[in-house]
Amino acid sequence: MPRVLIDNREVTVPDGATLLDAARQLGLDVPALCHRPDCTPSISCMACVMKVTNGQGETRTMPSCATPAADGLRAESETEEVRQIRKAALELLLSDHAGECRAPCQYACPFDTDIPSLMRQIAADRIADAIVTLRSAMPLSAVLSRFETEFVERACRRCAVDQPAAIGLLKRYVAEHGLLPEPSAPAHTAAHILPRQPATTRRVAIIGAGPAGLSAAYFLARAGHTVTILESRPRPAGQLLDATEQHLPRAVLAAEIDLIAQLGVRFELSRPIGNPSALTALRGNHDAVLIATGALPTDTAGHLGIAAPAGRLAADRRTHATAIPGVFAAGDVWRPRRQPVLAAADGKAAATCIDHHLRGEQPAGPPKLVALRTGRPSAAEVAELARAVSPAPRAAPADRNAGLTPEQARREAQRCLHCDCRALHTCRLRHYAELYGADAARYRGARRHFERHYHHPEIVYEPGKCILCGLCVQIAERAGEPLGLTFIGHGFNVRVDVPLDGPLAEALRHAARECAAACPTGALALRHEDAAPPGGQSPPAAGNAAPKQ
Repeated sequence: MPRVLIDNREVTVPDGATLLDAARQLGLDVPALCHRPDCTPSISCMACVMKVTNGQGETRTMPSCATPAADGLRAESETEEVRQIRKAALELLLSDHAGECRAPCQYACPFDTDIPSLMRQIAADRIADAIVTLRSAMPLSAVLSRFETEFVERACRRCAVDQPAAIGLLKRYVAEHGLLPEPSAPAHTAAHILPRQPATTRRVAIIGAGPAGLSAAYFLARAGHTVTILESRPRPAGQLLDATEQHLPRAVLAAEIDLIAQLGVRFELSRPIGNPSALTALRGNHDAVLIATGALPTDTAGHLGIAAPAGRLAADRRTHATAIPGVFAAGDVWRPRRQPVLAAADGKAAATCIDHHLRGEQPAGPPKLVALRTGRPSAAEVAELARAVSPAPRAAPADRNAGLTPEQARREAQRCLHCDCRALHTCRLRHYAELYGADAARYRGARRHFERHYHHPEIVYEPGKCILCGLCVQIAERAGEPLGLTFIGHGFNVRVDVPLDGPLAEALRHAARECAAACPTGALALRHEDAAPPGGQSPPAAGNAAPKQ
């Protein structure tokens, strides 16, 4: 059994093992995109390289997935030099990647809601799943969906075809589904009450029960902390109470606040906090305090003992932290937000920072997902996306205040162009690009034409994402596919496709789902299922894929 040194750590591996096997035995995370243990290495991605020195003292950069682990080999894997080589390999792959990680509507949503997954769930009448997708990201969903339309629908690529998808109405449809008590169902649908993380011993006081405070309470309670909201007025909701009954029915608002209470949040109403001693007392009895009162008069802001230029509390723009340890700020008290949606988004970001603080971590805002963007698609590319979805016009409810009917919601969701990547949470190219800090624009050139093929009943194929790993070729052959897949062309024009220009449905009769699971970039992805549950998951240790037609 050969013994090798990797980063000066000795490891003994079975005969026939590779340096990649040895690295994984040591617990090293090597970005082998095109590798799968039961397939022959194709050495196509070159992201798994190591700097290898043999027994004669000769040093070369080698792909670890195809380098046998010979006795006496010494390799470098986690050095800065090797990381830079891997980063360059990832950047070269990204430079030829014709596909986007996220849809424009998700970028535009202040709450980062996975709108394309939501659309697929509504279209499939999987409303319980849609509720989880929506409420995992967006607090006060039934309330804020009535205000948020302009933020997301302007970004919808369906605008280039006819009219944007009715994202606001669809969010509202999901958020209100079974929300209000009825004679036959006197309690809230359980699906609207998302589970909490295990309870912590940490206590948070939130001053202000407006959109920012309620939003922060929602996410902090779900994170397992004990939360108390103090509100100077006799009713919670802040500026939301200014909306008319027609625009925001009070029953809907009350139901949303009740959901927050059912998470364990306690409300203390008619409880003004306007001086340093009261704030000090709160700070002494709690592990963190969030000030989310809305705009304050200059004298009141100053009385809290925190710098307040122009009546706005001074706080770090990234962490929401004030100069007082453990005291944070969000919403209009910190910076002008004016709109309830933006104030609530501030509350969500502040909750993330406070959660980090309570767990002994450095406060930071919500994680920024590394995501590729192709830029504005051409008219031909948009038309190609539109050909695969419903041509129906935008839904127009007869009574706007009543929202969409179930049938209208399903039809409207079917208008979505699905500009996102179905493998967002499992794509290993994105995962390692984020881990290595790869720059997708480093080797910028003319990007490939974006293509998406729906000619298989189970999977979607996007050839511009294929990195030619050939895993799907091997999987199809092992599965005994009569037609299967193969490499076609030469040099820069090589591609994985169906032999004799055959249809993909015939090429992958049995192995389609396995090929999609093995694909490291989402070039092949499942057609009718979401790529991952809300919150994402770790990328699998599988491989890539390919074809079209």
